[in-house]
Amino acid sequence: MKVSSTPALRTPDPDESIADLLLERRDRDPAAPIIEVRDGDGWRPVSAHDFVISVEALAKGLVAAGIGHGDRVGVMARTSPEWTQLDYALWFVGAVGVPIYETSSPAQARWIIENSAVAAVVCETAAHAETVSSVYQGRLWVLDDAAIPALVQQGRSVSDAALAARREAVQGDDLAALIYTSGTTGRPKGVELTHLNFTTAARNAAIALDWICHPGSRALLFLPLAHVFARVINVIALHSGTIMGYAPDTKTLIKDFSSFRPTFLLVVPRVLEKVYNAAEASTGGGLKLKLFRWAAKVAIVSSRELDSRGGFTPVRRVQYAIAKQLVFRKLTKMMGGNLVHAVSGGAPLGERLGHFFRGIGLTVYEGYGLTETTAPTAVNLEKVNKIGTVGPPLPGQTVAVGEDGEILAQGFHIFRGYWADPEATAEVLKDGWFHTGDIGSLDQDGYLTITGRRKELIVTASGKNVVPATLEDRLRGHPLVSQVVVVGDQRPFVAALITLDEEMIPGWLANHGKSSLTIEQARIDPDIRVSLERAVARTNQAVSRAESIREFRILGVDFTEENGYLTPSLKVKRSLVLADFAPEIEALYVEAAARRASSDSAK
Repeated sequence: MKVSSTPALRTPDPDESIADLLLERRDRDPAAPIIEVRDGDGWRPVSAHDFVISVEALAKGLVAAGIGHGDRVGVMARTSPEWTQLDYALWFVGAVGVPIYETSSPAQARWIIENSAVAAVVCETAAHAETVSSVYQGRLWVLDDAAIPALVQQGRSVSDAALAARREAVQGDDLAALIYTSGTTGRPKGVELTHLNFTTAARNAAIALDWICHPGSRALLFLPLAHVFARVINVIALHSGTIMGYAPDTKTLIKDFSSFRPTFLLVVPRVLEKVYNAAEASTGGGLKLKLFRWAAKVAIVSSRELDSRGGFTPVRRVQYAIAKQLVFRKLTKMMGGNLVHAVSGGAPLGERLGHFFRGIGLTVYEGYGLTETTAPTAVNLEKVNKIGTVGPPLPGQTVAVGEDGEILAQGFHIFRGYWADPEATAEVLKDGWFHTGDIGSLDQDGYLTITGRRKELIVTASGKNVVPATLEDRLRGHPLVSQVVVVGDQRPFVAALITLDEEMIPGWLANHGKSSLTIEQARIDPDIRVSLERAVARTNQAVSRAESIREFRILGVDFTEENGYLTPSLKVKRSLVLADFAPEIEALYVEAAARRASSDSAK
């Protein structure tokens, strides 16, 4: 077993809670802004002192409303300063937040609410409340109905001493959050994360990532606070001195970038893919499109030369200066003008995207983690950022790769167990290690590379092991592709199901003189198929012939949260896709066999 470990920079404090981190931030500089909230077309700063006052007032309201130590409180809302205020208020009184994705169906919400046995649920909008109330008859607070002011008013009878006693009673081993897994392979499981998980991760990460998170840095958070990735980064950033802004609607992101002017972002690769594809599509075709593609190639090659040569060749330096003047500056201005760092997680980034964004001036540091590891387990570093890897373990953490290739993790960040599910807990917490279910490798410097999930491994009829993610992630980089599911288990060759990105199709059609085609016609258009065939050929360059995609089928529907094929964290429910599209998969192989038989008979 190969092991990589990074010593802790701060040791765990069993008496510390997440609330203590916030009070420490306030005491360092009470007048400094801690968050900024929307104010017309701009943003209004809120000082650390004032934010703590708002948290304490809401916490008193929760006490007055009867929320006890250890009580679970569901939250269905978009990412917002109000959710952050609520999170800290719950932590001040020793209660436990149970996030519910705002896109969840009533059935999904019911499972989380009933399984966690919540004492109350907080919703943002009337629509969220309608979803929850259809499956839950308990106490329900709605933010849009002035729930926070009402609770604050109710809490006026609670003394400062009573609140302090509640806060001081919270210990590191107490439950801080119950976050349900995405449920790609079955019912979501409640992951028990303690205050100690959060505080030690925040203290160590704030030191290790001080070039990103530091006093005066600015982060615009638009990923769902229902996801562990956003929740932990939010705690790390607020502890470190970073000023946080919250963008609940991704449709206004470009406008928000311009007004908030972040210095770093928390992203998932799909967001970066969308930015790249949208920039390409906005050229309108012709010479501008050719210029963009040339500049993109310059960015990628230049970034690679930084790794291989440590600098640019004279020719590349000239090319880069031209590309920067004509293309890169427009892209960086579109993202606010101050953006220099991004942390990416949740899915593989892909080498091409990593080099492109570093080439234009936005360095993306890819990391790795799961809900069970309180998000970040490994992340690339400023001094050595190995694009294509997820970096070394964060301080205080250890990763290992077993003989079978499975990634194991160990450290203070590992979850306590699955809520009310000791059997599932015992399956993954064994011999002092958390068995992630992911497969990967460690290089000589202890940097981790993720290659896929054990449960998704395909074994072809000839016995060849194929990791679908390697192919899927590369092919998904094509601007027309929305989702990819690679198939071929016990089949004679590897194939793929592809869905098209309906947002990108109109621009592609316009650039290729086919604006009159409908989305349905585009799915069977021969030029689109040729474009995808070229993308498949490029994808196959990363694997052996036995692992390559030989056939593909464009499906007539995309995979979305609404139709149930994507989880709220945008992961494909592979088992459901394989079951529901079994006829299409079978037809793909039957047709391929028929073509081969016809070709053989012709010979």
